[in-house]
Amino acid sequence: MAEVLRGLLDTSVVVDHDLIAIDSLPEETAIAAVTLAELAAGPHATSDDDERARRQDRLQWAAATWDPLPFDAEAARIYGRVFAATKAVGRTVRPRVADLLIASTAAANGLPLYTRNANDFIGLEEILEVVAV
Repeated sequence: MAEVLRGLLDTSVVVDHDLIAIDSLPEETAIAAVTLAELAAGPHATSDDDERARRQDRLQWAAATWDPLPFDAEAARIYGRVFAATKAVGRTVRPRVADLLIASTAAANGLPLYTRNANDFIGLEEILEVVAV
């Protein structure tokens, strides 16, 4: 099997980036604008000052490291398939909206999705490659 040189990182990989072996990630990485949105919300989701500062640092690092891929018209079109595939395996969609928007962005850009939470993407195997790290 050929080595994957490019991939989209799920928010879980960005959050845990310093804990992940670099050789388990592709050479060229990207993130979705939705990931940046999740990271921007992170500092507001905790009342712990130290955790808020860590989350703000992670947001600033990610924003400086990647130019995020947009959720564009092609991703929106693919989201319909992602939504349907998720429902077809009996999973609820609402709590997974951000994950599914990220998956749609990966598929629209022809990139495998690298994640720490592969179970969040069950049922999407026909639409995109999900790589657990």
